Amino acid sequence: MTRIWISALLLLVFTSGFSQTIKDSAKTTAKPTAEKKWFETISVRGYVQARYNRLLETNPNLGNEQGDRSWGKNGGFFLRRARLILFGQISKQVYFYIQPDFASSASSSSLHFGQLRDAYVDVGVDAKNEFRFRIGQSKVPYGFENMQSSQNRLALDRNDALNSAVANERDFGVFFYWAPAKQRELFSSLVRDGLKGSGDYGVFAFGAYNGQTANRPEQNDQLHVVTRFSYPMAIGNQIIEPGIQAYTGKYVVTREQTSTGAKIKQDRNYLDQRLAGTFVLYPRPFGIQAEYNIGKGPEYNTATDSIETKSLHGGYVTLSYLIKNNRQQIFIPFVRGQYYNGGKKHELDARSYRVKELEIGVEWQPVKQFELVAMYTISSRRYEDFTLQNNLQKGRLLRLQAQFNF
Repeated sequence: MTRIWISALLLLVFTSGFSQTIKDSAKTTAKPTAEKKWFETISVRGYVQARYNRLLETNPNLGNEQGDRSWGKNGGFFLRRARLILFGQISKQVYFYIQPDFASSASSSSLHFGQLRDAYVDVGVDAKNEFRFRIGQSKVPYGFENMQSSQNRLALDRNDALNSAVANERDFGVFFYWAPAKQRELFSSLVRDGLKGSGDYGVFAFGAYNGQTANRPEQNDQLHVVTRFSYPMAIGNQIIEPGIQAYTGKYVVTREQTSTGAKIKQDRNYLDQRLAGTFVLYPRPFGIQAEYNIGKGPEYNTATDSIETKSLHGGYVTLSYLIKNNRQQIFIPFVRGQYYNGGKKHELDARSYRVKELEIGVEWQPVKQFELVAMYTISSRRYEDFTLQNNLQKGRLLRLQAQFNF
């Protein structure tokens, strides 16, 4: 009996030792996981938008320089955007993003030039990247619809009121963003789930930028300063996102932006400041998106033939309803009303505007890679500069857009 116990004990020791030998051998022979090289973290995506705006058109003289320049006479099929985006988390705390657009217009007669839209690096301060600095040319954190990618937006063009603050929504600067990890994931999911989110521009943002808008050099060595607070939150089955933002600076109306004969300040520097409020109810299934801003900026005065610092105000409301059918196709009917009274500093003579517009449309997504938008626009636009005096244009048109996502 004793021999049996001794034999069992020896067998147990032998097998456990053999098992440990195998484990130790596996540890010494297993290859360590190789860290990814920076170029293995790069991803590529993009989208293309093709449009036609001449259906049911009632006034070929009605235009929209800020938005789609193929409105009106001589406007045919038009490539609105052709974006190719390179991005990647090249280390735990360094992220890069580069976006050129190959559908930029060098002039009214020269189309489809490549132009840089974004080129920036995010540098995380902490391990979770809840605190980060964005350095380079990127979107200025002012306004929800300005932050919202045109790939996700319902209306075909951004509203005049808030978009007139920053042409092409971008400038060169340094911006600080903060958002808890939970909120950063929510920002991402609102885009990923097709709820028309704005993307992750932080719960709190603060930064400084040149102030002359994207791809234009600084003119006065005085930086613009901007701040924004926007907080998405779930209330029952709904998600809302209230926000507030403001900026201030001095904008230089350059000689290239001024007609011969228009009167202008000697130093060409004009106060440029705004304050805006935002409210978003994400479409689950009914959605509301509303913004309004007030401020001061350069604006052409037809009574004095001069560019002056004047008050401005305006905003928009978009109502939408998200529908999914049995084949997972998505339909989003929407209506947007907008109003703006003020100047547009980046246009000739800081052109003066009075805009009233109603848009009724529907977006159809049969598959993730393709979208079709039809939108009927009823517009009244008074836009005046030194050459365009008493220029009020009213009209209606049916606009179509096909978008390809890849």
